[in-house]
Amino acid sequence: MTEEERIFRGELFASEEPELVEKKRRAHRLSQKYNETFEDDAEVREAILRELLGELGEGVCMLGPVRFHYGCHTRVGNHCFMNFNFTVQDDALVTIGDHCNFGPNVTIVTPMHPMLPDERRGMVCDDGVERFLCYAKPVTIGHDCWFGANVVVCPGVTIGENCVIGAGSVVTRDIPAGSFAAGNPARVIRPITAADTVRGRFPGIRGIKTEGLDNSSRPSQSIEKVFSTDC
Repeated sequence: MTEEERIFRGELFASEEPELVEKKRRAHRLSQKYNETFEDDAEVREAILRELLGELGEGVCMLGPVRFHYGCHTRVGNHCFMNFNFTVQDDALVTIGDHCNFGPNVTIVTPMHPMLPDERRGMVCDDGVERFLCYAKPVTIGHDCWFGANVVVCPGVTIGENCVIGAGSVVTRDIPAGSFAAGNPARVIRPITAADTVRGRFPGIRGIKTEGLDNSSRPSQSIEKVFSTDC
């Protein structure tokens, strides 16, 4: 069994094994190559991402800089936007749905290291060789999610579609679809509903028609407070 197969089976693996080191160095080189381009180098950037990532949808924009640990273990859907300093430590698989937006300094992490310090320094395996061992859990993000600045998504988390994660949150557990979650650790604050429409907050903005909206479609005072403090 290869070390990569051990990762995908959720088993302990040795990150210093040559097969993994080469994959990581390749991803680091391509990440650096991407970061040396400019935003108007759209075709060059897309070509690098297609070489770097396991899957890349259409219409994806990453402002950069970006950092991918393996790259080939990350799948990105269509029409996603990643602001500055997008970091993905994708030892295990990272799957991102369509139409997801990420604020600055968002980090997605999949590896888990031993809690005991002597185990972090190395463990002797069945073949008598001491290795630095860890394991990893995949992260899955559904369609149409928005992540505020400085969000950290921890190993093993699944975030359902249509979620908003408030700035500075540390997501340690699954978030159900259609939720606004925030905090450290992140918790579900409330469901996202039609009352969150911006049409009610900005009547007539940019020619958007607001006729026919009843009071239930207009944000309450508490929703205004959430928008002003958690964006």
